[in-house]
Amino acid sequence: MSLDPIVDEKIRAAFYAQAFMKTIGAEIHGVELGRAEITAPLGEAFLQHNGVGHAGLTFALGDTAAGFAAATTMTLDGNVLTTEMKINLLAPAAGERLRAVGRVIKPGKRLIVTQADVYGESHGKAPIHVAILMGTMVAAHPKT
Repeated sequence: MSLDPIVDEKIRAAFYAQAFMKTIGAEIHGVELGRAEITAPLGEAFLQHNGVGHAGLTFALGDTAAGFAAATTMTLDGNVLTTEMKINLLAPAAGERLRAVGRVIKPGKRLIVTQADVYGESHGKAPIHVAILMGTMVAAHPKT
C-alpha cells in the first residue's frame, strides 16, 4: 500500500539525515505502509578478516529497514526506537551490495513487532539470504 506523500517525504528525510547511513553509502527504496527497503554497497571498508561483510553492517541495515518500516505506521509527529532486536546470520554476507527488507509484523500504539531480511546481491546472480532479524520498536511520541 502506498504512503501519503508527506509521510514518504518524512521517512526519506529522516533516513538521509542519519550520518551512519551516509557513511556506509546506504539508500532507501520501496517505502510502503509497513515496509521499507534499503541497500548499501558491500565495499572493502565493511569486510571482516575473512573477506565477507561484517555482521555489524548486516545488523545495522536490517535494524534500520525494520525501524523505518515501523515508522511508516506512526503519526507525522511520532517516531520509533528499537527496544530489542535478534539476528540469525544464515550465510556469509557476500556480493556487490546488501539489501535489507523490513516489514511490520504487528503494529501497535506503543510496541511494533518487526522483521527484516538481509540479502547479498551480485549482478547476474541469485540473491543470498544472509540474515533474518526479529525485533520490537517502541513508539516515541513527542511530549505534549
